[in-house]
Amino acid sequence: MLDLQPIRYIICRVIHRHLTHQQFTLAAIDDIIARGQRRDWAALRRAALADRTVLEKVLRVCQAHVTDPYAQRYHFWKQYAERHLA
Repeated sequence: MLDLQPIRYIICRVIHRHLTHQQFTLAAIDDIIARGQRRDWAALRRAALADRTVLEKVLRVCQAHVTDPYAQRYHFWKQYAERHLA
C-alpha cells in the first residue's frame, strides 16, 4: 500500500487556487499542469500512480487543450497519462 502522507504534506504547502480541500479535482489538476512547479508536478505524478482515477482526470483535462500546439505541458501530461493507462 502506498503512503499518501507525503503527498498531502506537499499539497498543503502549495495551495493552488482550486486545491483547497486536498483532492485532485479537474480544476485543481488543470491549475497544477498550467501553473505548477516541479514539486507540484511530482505530487500530481505520485497521486496519479497511486490512483487510476487521477490519471483518468489528467487525461480528461488534457483533452481540452490538445488543439493548441503551444500547450506543451498539456501534451506532455496527456502522453504520460495515456502510457500509464494502457
